[in-house]
Amino acid sequence: MEVNEKESKLDGNLIMERVSKQYKQKHALHPFSMKMSEGECVVLCGGNGAGKSTILNILAGISKPTTGTVVLNGIEMEKDKMAYVTYIGYMPDEFLAQGEMSVREFLAFYASLRMVTRDKIDQIITQIGLSEKQSEQVKALSKGMRQRLLLGQAILDEPDLLIMDEPTNGLDPFWINEFIELIHTLKKKGMMIIFSTHMMDVAAEVGDRIMFIQEGKLAQSLDNDGKDIPGFTRRLLELYRSNEG
Repeated sequence: MEVNEKESKLDGNLIMERVSKQYKQKHALHPFSMKMSEGECVVLCGGNGAGKSTILNILAGISKPTTGTVVLNGIEMEKDKMAYVTYIGYMPDEFLAQGEMSVREFLAFYASLRMVTRDKIDQIITQIGLSEKQSEQVKALSKGMRQRLLLGQAILDEPDLLIMDEPTNGLDPFWINEFIELIHTLKKKGMMIIFSTHMMDVAAEVGDRIMFIQEGKLAQSLDNDGKDIPGFTRRLLELYRSNEG
């Protein structure tokens, strides 16, 4: 099987322009626009069914938008999806892998698609703390371990855009801290990151911009300068509760 190598970057950013998603008479996402630059992290917050996953699924190329355009590194997704997806890493909110595969086999499968070396696989296994579990079947892993494995496959080839749906679900406090440190490291490398979460402390720690989504619409967007994380966390909690109400 041939694997297309990444083409050189054109402009190093992500643009969503009036992207919407409609199912019959239901609007899962009203026209939504956003721009991201290298090294920026956007966090999507809101209740269940607010439209966060719809945005992420469209960005990942899983769901086709009803209207609007998505452009990454100068490549319009609808016009050249094969080139577009070479720049993204995607961590879904559910684990759909074959449970009989081992941790290493799972990562090796994705590595073969992305032309990633064995050394990189070893590095990722260590980074996600599964070295002692690498021969264990995926179905035997705990929820938190499966989350870490999904994250590992998403960053295997250091994508330009990392998309994650509720990545902290099932993680214990130690691995939540590790996740935060990893996001900071990836941002410094210039990676664009977008993910959803119900954890406002995580959003405040790593998000440069926090977007509250409600009923398929952008309810509020806040920029985070990182100067007062505890105070910003309290503000996000207040907004989260008011949006939930």
